[in-house]
Amino acid sequence: MSLSTPNPVRPCTSSNPTPPHFASILTNSKNNLNVNTRPPMNLENLFLDHDLKTSSSSWLVDPAQTTTMSSVKLNKRWMDYQGLKNWEGLLDPLDHNLRREIIRYGRFIEAAYRSCDFDPSSPSYAMCRYSKRKLLEESGFPGTGYRVTKNLMATSGIQLPGWAERGPTWMAMQSSWIGYVAVCQDRKEISRLGRRDVVIAFRGTATGLEWLENLRATLTPLPNGDSDWNCESDSDCEPMVESGFLSLYTSSDGNRPSLQTLVREEIARILEKHGDEPLSFTITGHSLGAALATLAAYDIKKTFKNSPLVTVISFAGPRVGNWSFRCHLEEQGTKVLRIVNSDDLITKVPGFVIDNNENHQFPNHSGSYTEAASANLAGWVQKLVEDTQWVYADVGCELRLSSRDSPDLNSISIAACHELKTYLHLVNEFVGSNCPFRATARKMMKKTLVNS
Repeated sequence: MSLSTPNPVRPCTSSNPTPPHFASILTNSKNNLNVNTRPPMNLENLFLDHDLKTSSSSWLVDPAQTTTMSSVKLNKRWMDYQGLKNWEGLLDPLDHNLRREIIRYGRFIEAAYRSCDFDPSSPSYAMCRYSKRKLLEESGFPGTGYRVTKNLMATSGIQLPGWAERGPTWMAMQSSWIGYVAVCQDRKEISRLGRRDVVIAFRGTATGLEWLENLRATLTPLPNGDSDWNCESDSDCEPMVESGFLSLYTSSDGNRPSLQTLVREEIARILEKHGDEPLSFTITGHSLGAALATLAAYDIKKTFKNSPLVTVISFAGPRVGNWSFRCHLEEQGTKVLRIVNSDDLITKVPGFVIDNNENHQFPNHSGSYTEAASANLAGWVQKLVEDTQWVYADVGCELRLSSRDSPDLNSISIAACHELKTYLHLVNEFVGSNCPFRATARKMMKKTLVNS
């Protein structure tokens, strides 16, 4: 048993020391997430290199026009790319089709961010700025082949005192627009993908109450847990999730239904209409949205027993639940791909992770190692920390990257490490654990040619 701190995939073969200003932020307790000794770089120009700009824009205009071997391969292996085999052989090195799909789903999250009104002085603060019919087009993503069919609202379960309710809108906003459901309608895109895809996209934290919900980090039992789950005692295997995330997913305010109800209603409608054809549900989100995506996936598989393949593509997500919650997800067949920047602090919270799969031995008085002592100590420590309701478990498969290893991003601030654009750039540039980033590889090739 150990406290688990996963090592990041190191794409560069050469060592890459921590930039001085980055190290000073980590070691200086007076600094906060907004402190940076140099202006943040413009990630817009770094986002995609030339070849991916071309391919990305092609699917935005008309993906079915791309008749390359890559697109043919996608529609024949779409279940593999949706995680049916847990992305075996696709993550390291990163498969080009999977790279494009990850970035494509990231764009749906970007559309959610662009569509939300973040101006506290606006009458439509924390609401969607566009109609469902024009949401993707107005947010800068026309021609996707998808049509938005449902707006999604999240409600905080925190009860504010009277004085707070009379405060600024950003503080007292109880319900807010959190994302949308979009269904692929274009026949050419359906043919390219190999199935009709349904996307549920969630943005990250915006309102004051959403921030407060993020701070409710203790674990709480899921309502209506599965009674047929095999375990020695109920307490040992009760699925539990972070209190704040569950509150945002299940709370209603009387005037508005809960996010859970909205998701269930729309999934039921889609299954009734399209359930007899190849279908997939892809739930994607960033930060808080990544946590809600995981909860929504769990809820869909639990509610709709004959649902098709449900996949989560999460960016910069915090931890969501305990070991039992992870086991329930796996038992359901829910597939989760977590894209993690090892330099992003948000992915390391809340709580901590205990890894029960590692066997450690401790030396006894004679200098030899005693497994029994290790087991007893490990069990005692584990029981102690589990009683605190702060022991989480990472779910699904992980694509772990590091902004410090990127030649373009190794000097960005801690806050920028968490941004969606940073994640999409890292995915675009990553090759594999034994290869450098593509930008680094190009520089190395140029240097070799010059010296030859």
